[in-house]
Amino acid sequence: MTTGLTVWLTGLSGAGKSTIAAGLATRLTQQGFSPIILDGDLLRTGLNADLTFSEEDRNESVRRAGEVALLLNGLGGHVVISSLISPLRAARDAVRQRHADHDVDFLEVHIAASLEVCESRDTKELYARARRGEVTAMTGISSPYEAPSNAEVVLSTGTQSVEESLDALEAAVRARLR
Repeated sequence: MTTGLTVWLTGLSGAGKSTIAAGLATRLTQQGFSPIILDGDLLRTGLNADLTFSEEDRNESVRRAGEVALLLNGLGGHVVISSLISPLRAARDAVRQRHADHDVDFLEVHIAASLEVCESRDTKELYARARRGEVTAMTGISSPYEAPSNAEVVLSTGTQSVEESLDALEAAVRARLR
């Protein structure tokens, strides 16, 4: 019997991870669950404030978020929604393995939107700044993003509406919670 569930949202900046995480959390709360969101931007201001955007530090950020998710799962089987770019497949696979080692269910969700779509949604102007050379190590521009090879769910947020994406994700999560 597994304890808890971690829903790991991965994708480029601007793909819609935070929007999907918030929407899923709202839906699950309305159904009586206690979801907890681990958002990469928020983790960077505290838990990961000592980390840079180097490949090593990005992997450490993913590892730490995975460990926090495991801790929260162990405190009563929470649904943890992790919303991080988590650009490298090996780091995400390591988190998946840690979950398996602790008998905690792990659902990898690729928030798939093209670089062009993400750049058009550039609310933080990160892509524009990266194109001007003001931001180094920008995932998708000057740093790699390795899309999941075995994600359980792929949401095409560049072509699907938020509601369509949430409907698909909610169905996958509900199937895991049964």
